[in-house]
Amino acid sequence: MFKELAPLLRHRAILLTVTQVEDNQFRVNVIPKKVTDGDNDALTTPVSVTGTVEDLDAQLPATLVNFVSSHLELESTLTRAKAEMDAAGKAAQAEARNKSKTVKRVVSVEAPVKKDEQQVAEPPKVPGLFDVSAPVCASPISSADSDEEAEILAEIKEGEEEVEEAGVAS
Repeated sequence: MFKELAPLLRHRAILLTVTQVEDNQFRVNVIPKKVTDGDNDALTTPVSVTGTVEDLDAQLPATLVNFVSSHLELESTLTRAKAEMDAAGKAAQAEARNKSKTVKRVVSVEAPVKKDEQQVAEPPKVPGLFDVSAPVCASPISSADSDEEAEILAEIKEGEEEVEEAGVAS
């Protein structure tokens, strides 16, 4: 009987109880104990065999062999599944980190706009009901102001294009 239990005893402690049920009937309980609090409850499922002394001598070793092999197979399967889940979790985290690193904001530097290549400024928008009114400037716009305004408009347009490209890429 202990020869059959030896493989299980290498991995965990067991509680073995033998009780007399009737005059010639005995019950043998083999209860594996948890090694750690995180152990799966399926690894502590007990086996209970009831019979006469002759029946127990004849059938208990074969029953224990089946119990121990099933128990060790289950433990191996649970260990393998846990390792696969841990590996998948780590791979997902690494992939998420790599995606966040590769999504970088690309800023391009353009040459300043020459006077003959100046873009036409958009006409001023009519203020809406809730817009804050700005004082109207009576002085004419100088060419320096016009150049600066064209550069600002070009930068705004580039930013909008980058946002659109990022939205299409995701």
